[in-house]
Amino acid sequence: MIRSYSDFQLRKHNTFGIDTTAKYYFEFTETEDLAGFLAVNKDLHNWPVLILGEGSNMLFVNNFNGLVIHPNIPGIRITHEDRNHVWLEVGSGVVWDDLVEYAVSMGLGGIENLSLIPGKVGAAAVQNIGAYGMEIQYRIVSVTGIDLLTQTEYAIDAADCLFTYRDSIFKNQLKDRFVITATTFKLDKFPEYMLHYADLESEVGKLGEINLRNIRQTVIRIRESKLPDPKVIGNAGSFFKNPVIESSKAEELLNHYPNLPHYPATDEKTKLAAGWMIEQCGWKGFRRGDAGVHTKQALVLVNYGNATGKEIFELSEEIRQSVNEKFGVNLEREVNVIG
Repeated sequence: MIRSYSDFQLRKHNTFGIDTTAKYYFEFTETEDLAGFLAVNKDLHNWPVLILGEGSNMLFVNNFNGLVIHPNIPGIRITHEDRNHVWLEVGSGVVWDDLVEYAVSMGLGGIENLSLIPGKVGAAAVQNIGAYGMEIQYRIVSVTGIDLLTQTEYAIDAADCLFTYRDSIFKNQLKDRFVITATTFKLDKFPEYMLHYADLESEVGKLGEINLRNIRQTVIRIRESKLPDPKVIGNAGSFFKNPVIESSKAEELLNHYPNLPHYPATDEKTKLAAGWMIEQCGWKGFRRGDAGVHTKQALVLVNYGNATGKEIFELSEEIRQSVNEKFGVNLEREVNVIG
C-alpha cells in the first residue's frame, strides 16, 4: 500500500499531539514501494527528509517543510532457530508492544522488560530503547533498510550500529538517510530474567511465579501507574535522558544530596535519575497554559490539549537550566526536536 500527500496534517502522527503539517508525506508497506518512489522522485536530495514511525519520540516546533517518509511494513517472521534461541525478522511498522506480546506468548525471553514502550519496531533500533536494566541493542542481530543517498538496500550488523545509551548510528551518521524496513532479533527459549532493577523482582513476586507473563504484566502496571497515556494526554514519555557522569562527580553530589537515586553505568561512570533532580527543582506538576510537567513523573513533559511545540520546548529549556544551576548537571533531551 502507498499513501502520498501534500500539506499533510501530522497531529495524529506524533504522540505529543502537536498541530503541525508536512509539506510532503509518503507512506509505504512494501520495500519495493519506496524503491519505486525514489526512482520517480530523483530530486529527493533537494528536500529535507524526516523518517517518521509513530512519532512517539518527537517534538515538532514548526511545520516540516520537506518530505516525511513513513515506513509501515508489517510482519513477524521466524528466520532461524536452534536449541536455545529464535531469530525473528520484524517489519518496521509493527507496534513495539505487539512484538513484546508476541514474544511472551511464544515463551521467548529478552524483551519482556520493555513492555508498553510506545512506538514501532523501526524506531526501537534508532533510539536503542531500554527499561528496567534491559536495552534492545543486546537483542538486535541486524537492521535492514534503504539508504536514501545511494538508493540501495542493505543490512547493518548490530556491532556496526554504534549503539550507546539511547543512541545509535541512525541518530547520527545515518540520521534521516537510512530508512529502516526490518530488524532481526535473537530471543531466548530458556530466558534468564533480569529483575535487579529497582523493586521489579519483589513486584513480580506479588503475582506468584516469576515468568515472562508476570514480568510483562508487572512492567505494564508500573508504567501505567507512573506514565500518562498519550491517547489521553499528549506526551513522548521520558523527555530527558538520565545523565551519565563521572563517578567522582557523582560522589560529590551524593555528599550534598544523599537521597539522589544513582546506578553504576561503568567502572568510572554513574547514572543519575533526571526525574528526581527535576522534581527537586520544583517542576513536578508545573503547568503553564497547556504545556506542563506530569503530576506523577517529572521526567515527562505533557501537552494538556493545545500547547504548541515551541511552548513545550521553551519549558524544557527552563527545566534544563534550573537543573544545571542546582546540580551542575546538563540534561540531554531524549526527545528529538524537529524544526
